[in-house]
Amino acid sequence: MSQFDSASFLKTVPHKPGIYQMFNDKDTIIYVGKAKDLNNRLKSYFNSSKKTLKTDMLVSHINRVEFTITNTETEALLLEQTYIKKHQPRYNVLLKDDKSYPFIKLSKERHPQLSLYRGAVNRKKDEFFGPYPSGYAVKQILALLQKTFPIRQCLNTTYRNRTRPCLQYQIKRCLGPCVAGLVSDEDYNEQVNYVRLFLSGQSEQILQKITEDMQKASSDLNFEKAAVLRDQLQAIKHINEKQAIYNNNDNLDVIGFHYELGLACIYVLFIRNGQTFGHRSYFPKVPSNTELEEVIETFLGQFYLQGNQNRNIPKKILLNFSLSDKQPMEETLSLIAEHQVKLVDEPKGDNLKLLNIATVNARTEVKNKLLENSTIKQKYDALKAFLGIEKIKRMECFDISHFMGKNTIASCVVFDDKGPVKSEFRRYNITGITPGDDYAAMDQVLTRRYNKKDLPEEKIPDIIFIDGGKGQLNQALQVFENLNVNWDKNHPILIGVAKGAERKEGLETLFFEAHGTGHYLDDHSPALLLIQQIRNASHDHAIVGQRKKGVKQLTDSALEHIEGIGGKRRQALLKHFGGLRELKNASIDEIAQVQGISKSLAEKIYLNLQQ
Repeated sequence: MSQFDSASFLKTVPHKPGIYQMFNDKDTIIYVGKAKDLNNRLKSYFNSSKKTLKTDMLVSHINRVEFTITNTETEALLLEQTYIKKHQPRYNVLLKDDKSYPFIKLSKERHPQLSLYRGAVNRKKDEFFGPYPSGYAVKQILALLQKTFPIRQCLNTTYRNRTRPCLQYQIKRCLGPCVAGLVSDEDYNEQVNYVRLFLSGQSEQILQKITEDMQKASSDLNFEKAAVLRDQLQAIKHINEKQAIYNNNDNLDVIGFHYELGLACIYVLFIRNGQTFGHRSYFPKVPSNTELEEVIETFLGQFYLQGNQNRNIPKKILLNFSLSDKQPMEETLSLIAEHQVKLVDEPKGDNLKLLNIATVNARTEVKNKLLENSTIKQKYDALKAFLGIEKIKRMECFDISHFMGKNTIASCVVFDDKGPVKSEFRRYNITGITPGDDYAAMDQVLTRRYNKKDLPEEKIPDIIFIDGGKGQLNQALQVFENLNVNWDKNHPILIGVAKGAERKEGLETLFFEAHGTGHYLDDHSPALLLIQQIRNASHDHAIVGQRKKGVKQLTDSALEHIEGIGGKRRQALLKHFGGLRELKNASIDEIAQVQGISKSLAEKIYLNLQQ
């Protein structure tokens, strides 16, 4: 048990709202919490009658506790989320949701462009619709819009440099504003207004507007335009029939929660203006024996309050779980959203139907995940049995990739007992070797990776896979003989994975030492499937890195020899135009619009790139 003196500490804690941080003996934050009354809340951790299994485990690791007093519980809730996001404490429920949410952007210019957008939103510069739950959802909507409303989705560099209409114009998916005389500004902006209404969810208004425009075109004897509008009217009605699952025009987030066998799923259904905006499933990391209410509260806090700048918080959030005190969360969400937000846990009518949909999907996601996990467990059990070891907590795999001896990259992927740990995947730039010398590359990456006296125990793998045959494994064994580490000779196990005949999966040879015969596994063996999975992940990670490096070098080489173009200007040019190809297509005047690029320098860049 911890030597932490809770009695003395609690005498210093006031009866005020705030947050507290618990540290272990390595001075690492292991838990962050908030409280309406800090003294009462912290006292509960050391009260034997109120302890849970999770609390027992947490308290046993406490070395010291710090607290911060806030004016209100709302302030405490916001500060708690800041600390959780920053420190990712071990005993907190953690939501892995770092990706920015995409928007659909409608640019403000003579001929507006539709595009997928991620990042900070500047509504003064452009119009934004969203955020949407995924990039896939946005791409689906953009494809739908392109078929229904033919406004451009091409890059500005393409739009500004065309002299003839592209294929999109030929197949009637763009009005061709890039070429003078193909469409009037009035007709183009009419289509833009339809898109604006469509993305705002104003279904009735858009149907009414198109009907009026169709009747006017017919009255003016412009039957070709009237026919186009008629087709658009039918297309929109068809879309609405497929999308509308809700009769009202409310904005809602519908949250279904299900927990089973240590796995929690939170399924969020996004409803905007009565139409489904999409859905997304979340699987937060839940420490053992965590109360379900804490899972829900922490999810709401992390989902809506961390990185809330671009989060569209609706007025109603439907929940299939009743919180004992939802007022602090409602007040905090209302403060952030700048409008009143209600957590509804007993909805009726259509809202109840929506909540049932989310709940059923959450339950299904958990069932599928558990089934998938049981398959993963099978693979790990088979590999443990094959190697004759009791446990596998961590595995690492290395691969070398280069292009004709150049741009050599070494990749390292990490798997724990549940599968890939993508946050720990790494790439290493290999330098100072003879081009194409894979042995020297492997020597360098293994030395850089493991030659550390203070490598934590949890970072030492049980198994290291080397993508290669006897030669690569022999090189790895020599490296490990010279490493300055305190490892057991039998730990970790080194395995070389040689590609089979015709490089086909299922025919791999496994080498456990530099010399001797290889070992084969049945091509349907769960252990071999796991080895293939980790080897393929390492190979893909290396290839992607090698290609990125090649593209960067190609881009840099085209610009770096131009006098007056340093790293910052090169970066500004590529960011402005989106790539080297678009920069090559740009005019002198367009290049000169980039910050830090004068007219004379733009001429120099233009001439060099044309050559």
